[in-house]
Amino acid sequence: MVDVIFDVDTGHDDAIAIMTALTYPEKINILGITTVAGNQTVEKVTDNTLKLLDYLGCFIPVAAGLTRPIRYPLEVQPEAHGESGMDGPVLPPAKSRTLGIHAVEFLRKTLEESDRKVTVIALAPLTNLAFFIRMYPELISKIEKIEMMGGSLYAGNITEKAEFNIYHDPDAAKIVFESGIPIVMSGLEVCRKAAIPHDAMEQLKGKGKVSQLVYELLYFYCHYSRERGWDSSEIFDITPVFHILWPELFESKYYHIGIETESPAYRGMTAADFRGDRDRTKDRTEVLLDVNLEKYQERFFETIAKLEKMLKQDLSH
Repeated sequence: MVDVIFDVDTGHDDAIAIMTALTYPEKINILGITTVAGNQTVEKVTDNTLKLLDYLGCFIPVAAGLTRPIRYPLEVQPEAHGESGMDGPVLPPAKSRTLGIHAVEFLRKTLEESDRKVTVIALAPLTNLAFFIRMYPELISKIEKIEMMGGSLYAGNITEKAEFNIYHDPDAAKIVFESGIPIVMSGLEVCRKAAIPHDAMEQLKGKGKVSQLVYELLYFYCHYSRERGWDSSEIFDITPVFHILWPELFESKYYHIGIETESPAYRGMTAADFRGDRDRTKDRTEVLLDVNLEKYQERFFETIAKLEKMLKQDLSH
């Protein structure tokens, strides 16, 4: 079993990633969830997190974190995620509340008290983690690795060369990538190879509490792809969770990754050193390159069905 902390800016794909982890408690033990500004303001993404957990009947500690990037202005993404950060499904107002301590302090406290190393699943801009690393460097060794969604080897999505999570706070990303913590990077390339066909998503409609929620999340989330005539969509943030659960589905390679923090044109670019004649001992970032698409899609729909069954069993007791 892996002890994990999620660091999220809960939108549609973050929500499905959290749901995926909840489906396999025998493999993933969620110690808590920290939130950070990214897809939307930290207030909105924290509210989304609490509403999701309440809807599923789960209690997991939640701590809100940084409200903006280290240096650059906050650039939320209502075009992709709506004004709430998770438009589409209408969930009841959250009854649960955050812990009342800052996300960085939650990370400190949880890592100090843990008798095992903890994996951080980072699905958002890396601002919380950067502050933690700078404030508590003595606790870095308590992090087993960072499984993150972010970056790209070749082409970006928010700009020509940058993926959104890294672009949003490149200074934070630079601190994290240079920290020495092992990183597994699920970049745009592998996420695109794991895209889920739109017609397959239709099987979720009306099937139950979990299936309908996922359907409503994806119906809104995939409008960008549908408008462009694409027949599938990447559900980016589930990929790091899938890698923890089923690493055999993926192919990867280690690289040294540099982060561009200054250039207006290339801000947030994750630059991999592809040279074959250099010292490879500094290549600490494992970059996921390929995936068994058939098995990935099977696991995706199996997971939703399993969580549906688990939730029904809990409600019947």
